[in-house]
Amino acid sequence: MQRMLPRIAMTMLLFLSTYGVNAASLRVAPTSLELIAPSGTAVLNLANDGDHPINVQVRIFKWSQAGGVERLEPTRDVVASPPSAKMSPNGQYVVRVVRTSKAPVKTEETYRAIVDELPDPKLARSGTVTLIMRHSIPIFFKRADIKPAEVSWNLSKQGNGLLLTGRNNGGGRFRLSNLTLTQGSAKIASRSGLVGYVLGGATMQWPIATAKYPAGGTITLQGQSDLGPFNANVVVAKN
Repeated sequence: MQRMLPRIAMTMLLFLSTYGVNAASLRVAPTSLELIAPSGTAVLNLANDGDHPINVQVRIFKWSQAGGVERLEPTRDVVASPPSAKMSPNGQYVVRVVRTSKAPVKTEETYRAIVDELPDPKLARSGTVTLIMRHSIPIFFKRADIKPAEVSWNLSKQGNGLLLTGRNNGGGRFRLSNLTLTQGSAKIASRSGLVGYVLGGATMQWPIATAKYPAGGTITLQGQSDLGPFNANVVVAKN
């Protein structure tokens, strides 16, 4: 299960191939959960938008980052109840997410709920593609007095592109999206949508496509975080 996160963040699994397409039907809300200690229970709302029953499986994994790599590991500290269900057409279902660990939350604990719509062999037809949804929902259990994220940024060369590294010295996570790298008035590179998280006390890395490696000088990172727009200086590694 380690290093699988990039493959499961809101992915579609393809079965059979070629001509027709059967649309996937599973929706999950909210898209993330945050609980302040001592709260230990939340809910996920599942909806089946299709015209046929679906089988759903919910699994909880401990989420961590080490050496710039995402890791998911089985856990019993947080569970989904129930862990599976059969949903009727256009039906809705509630799944409880419960922290079962008796240990107090020290800073911020991070997990992911993996919600899968399971394939139904009875619906498989020759010459069709069935799109099966997988949702990856971040879950955070945190103390109210947690030290906020404090991220330092570094830029280095990787192949024909750049590697952006974020080191978080705070206790809480940092969510990065819609980034732009600039040098003076010139835009060096950009990346739209969600880039990823730097968890508390962790280091994370992301490749950034660019046409030219910056030749020294001050680099500015502009983007969106959990708290809104931000600017940050970026240290450029010497080649």
